[in-house]
Amino acid sequence: MLKYQTILSDIYEGLTEITKGRFDINEQSKLIEQLDLDSLQIMGLILDIEDHFDISIPVNVLKDVKTVKDLVVQIEKLSRDEG
Repeated sequence: MLKYQTILSDIYEGLTEITKGRFDINEQSKLIEQLDLDSLQIMGLILDIEDHFDISIPVNVLKDVKTVKDLVVQIEKLSRDEG
């Protein structure tokens, strides 16, 4: 099982790369509204996450993911379920 802080650190790194460092990213950052991610960027992020963490993220889970914290919590849960 992956630890929350490890996942968070990796997500911060990925989001910083995607946003080219234009935003200060924290757990409460909203992926669409604050980080200005479009659907293509979000799908790319999801694919990168699946590869990096060796998990599969069901599409129905994404409707509940609004913030960085939501994303990290889902990754942690999925890694526990698949681990």
